[in-house]
Amino acid sequence: MIGAFYEHGLRGGNVEVEYADGRVLPLAAERWLRPIEGDEEVLARCGGPTLDVGSGPGRLTAALARRGVFALGIDVTPLAVELTRRAGGLALLRCVFDPLPATGRWAEALLMDGNIGIGGDPETLLRRLRQLVRPGGWVIAEVHEPGSKSTVDMMRLRHDGRADEWFAWATVSADDIGGLAERCGFPAAERWNAAGRWFAALS
Repeated sequence: MIGAFYEHGLRGGNVEVEYADGRVLPLAAERWLRPIEGDEEVLARCGGPTLDVGSGPGRLTAALARRGVFALGIDVTPLAVELTRRAGGLALLRCVFDPLPATGRWAEALLMDGNIGIGGDPETLLRRLRQLVRPGGWVIAEVHEPGSKSTVDMMRLRHDGRADEWFAWATVSADDIGGLAERCGFPAAERWNAAGRWFAALS
């Protein structure tokens, strides 16, 4: 059901995110169909084969392809994969924890748009990406601004009076990314902000 509601959001439907603490926010998934301010700062750092984890409709995967950078998007939602391919990107219907091509040979791996929160366990996720990138490679992650709190929330998607199952999603503060990265095998973490967004490059 998560996939169905998310796909409805990608089509412009009114989908909400309900948190276990009672907060309700719009998903506004259609925003991922277009370039977002700050994307350029990330794209400019991708010079080798790049894995876009949780690529959604593929705006970054397709943008890299247009630049001549080999990029592969992976997502668990069929419509997202279809939209990436329509946009000119290469994409697979795959979870990051599934077997993936070129394991250990990716130059960069991307965790944009909050995807460091996948599964509600950033440490397990970053350890998996450490397996996927090559020695000297980078993981580029979007994080929350300094001064914010790293959290793990339970949430679910809602649409038209219906709700799907609860799932865990994490947020990581820029203040915490250095220690987290080091525990996961990335001894260096560079932070920067662009257009009000915060990023970290882990090497």
